[in-house]
Amino acid sequence: MAARFEGRKLAVAAALAVLATACGGGATTSEAPLDFSAIAVGEAVMTPAASGRTATLTVETSIDAVCAVAFGETEALGNLATDQDMGGVGHDDHSAVLTGLTPDTEYFYRLQGVGSDGRLYQSDLMTFRTPPGDAAPTEDANLARGAMIVDVSSEFSAAFAAVNAVDGDPATEWSSRGDGDDAYITIDLGRPVVVTAVAFETRSMADGSAIAETFTVTVDGVTYGPFDVGLAPVDFTAQTIRFDVATSTGGNTGAHEIAVFSDS
Repeated sequence: MAARFEGRKLAVAAALAVLATACGGGATTSEAPLDFSAIAVGEAVMTPAASGRTATLTVETSIDAVCAVAFGETEALGNLATDQDMGGVGHDDHSAVLTGLTPDTEYFYRLQGVGSDGRLYQSDLMTFRTPPGDAAPTEDANLARGAMIVDVSSEFSAAFAAVNAVDGDPATEWSSRGDGDDAYITIDLGRPVVVTAVAFETRSMADGSAIAETFTVTVDGVTYGPFDVGLAPVDFTAQTIRFDVATSTGGNTGAHEIAVFSDS
């Protein structure tokens, strides 16, 4: 995984430029795009967040590739979610986060990639619908955004640092280094607050690993949960909160974002 391209080498920046040009679905090279199914291992999985404002697509490919997801509210698409990887080069385990989505809305999308063979691959046009997300607090109300990281079980690399879980950007993520169910992150809100809800938005890998299924929060030695990942109602006063992965599919578990909400 994350091996460098062999044969017809294509720089990642150049590959992303090709994908951006192909955002609307048209061919951008002298060779017609090939069907993405030719390099896909199994089905691509689109997972909308409970808030309805983001979605994550994961897929595995049989060859190293630079991948992206073109998406939009019409068949013209127009938006591009680029692949996140752990090496900055073509690889075979892909995850792209679609941001700026509207709850309860149908989206069109197309998966595309430039392979290590230099060819452009595109899927058929597909659709998904975001959840209503009406009861979910807005990201602006997230008191964990910008919080101080007190402790973390581990970090895969600087690009996947713990601070990514509190930066307010769902396109970034904190990844542990193989902690599985032992992954945790502790934050300091800067002041005591009455907490009414917490949230944990798990990261994932295309091979099915790194998915947190349930989580707990611990305040002053008292543990609450486990809760299913996503939004969970609570009732306590806290300044320092530890989030633990309780159950997972193992591997480099972590979070796109953690959140803390208060009515006060």
